[in-house]
Amino acid sequence: MAEPIHDKIKRSLQAAEGLYHRLVLLVGETGSGKTGVLRDIAEEFGSSVVNVNLALSGELLELTAKQRSLRIPEILDQIADKAQAPVVLDNIEILFDKDLQQDPLRLLQGISRNRAVVASWNGIMISGRLLYAETGHPEYRSYDSVDALIVGMDGTATVEEAQIRRTADLDAQSAPEGEQAMDGLASKNNREAGQA
Repeated sequence: MAEPIHDKIKRSLQAAEGLYHRLVLLVGETGSGKTGVLRDIAEEFGSSVVNVNLALSGELLELTAKQRSLRIPEILDQIADKAQAPVVLDNIEILFDKDLQQDPLRLLQGISRNRAVVASWNGIMISGRLLYAETGHPEYRSYDSVDALIVGMDGTATVEEAQIRRTADLDAQSAPEGEQAMDGLASKNNREAGQA
């Protein structure tokens, strides 16, 4: 039996604790059930779902266009500060508004540096690329490299890859200093041999 998406998110949150960005993206197209899954996760952890469109638009109302683009990272961070852990974000479409001149993924990564964040992402993951909107749409985004854990509404998840990377990092950190130096020297020698 396939592991439920809910459980993949929980495993991803655990794996994210050791990562630079503790960001888990729940990726799926409109109407795929992301909001229901996020509500279940928030309820289980005793937190609540933050409607980013609503929370952010209220804060941006009084600001000029220039102030909005300058202050949005700070305001989003303040919104995340008020939420219980893990921070669960839904309805993030406002982050893609061209007038705000922001990189939505970078904003989410920024707030996930010091806290675990689960956010819905209205799009798809295909061939290792994270997409938002359709090609040609003004808010279209495509990311080749994503520093976040991805759980797809189709049942896919990148948590296994992260756990393998984390184990490799821990192994490298726990190796004796001489062994690390030898590994580094061997890599250098291999590179030089390839150039000769």
